[in-house]
Amino acid sequence: MQKFSKILLVEDNPRDRELTLTALDGNNLANEIIILHDGEEALDYLYRRNGFSERDGGNPTVILLDIKMPKLDGIEVLRQLKNDPQLKLIPIVMLTSSREEKDLIEAYQLGVNAYVVKPVDFQEFVEAVKNVGLFWAIINETAI
Repeated sequence: MQKFSKILLVEDNPRDRELTLTALDGNNLANEIIILHDGEEALDYLYRRNGFSERDGGNPTVILLDIKMPKLDGIEVLRQLKNDPQLKLIPIVMLTSSREEKDLIEAYQLGVNAYVVKPVDFQEFVEAVKNVGLFWAIINETAI
């Protein structure tokens, strides 16, 4: 199975982080998973500033982004990334518990590549993340 070079997981909920990691690791869908806890940290990572100024170059193959996070929410992160010529081609998947129609509509208006609502059931959650990973790892051709 083909693998991602890097997945950026931006999730503030420890339980959801662990479930996502379990699904990705269990299906060998990533060589490296970078875990960040809020939108501000995600932007620092991508712009190589503050604590990430010394990180290796290169961008993730895909970003799995929660919406409801402290400091800076996922919608604002999405807005900034899709307005940046250097970062706008990175595929972004909203992996969120938000079923609010306004969040869904705003995310697509801003250019999100996919919007996946996290199932409550563990097996359904693992299956949803596996399917997201399989799509981005095998089926989708990226421009980056």
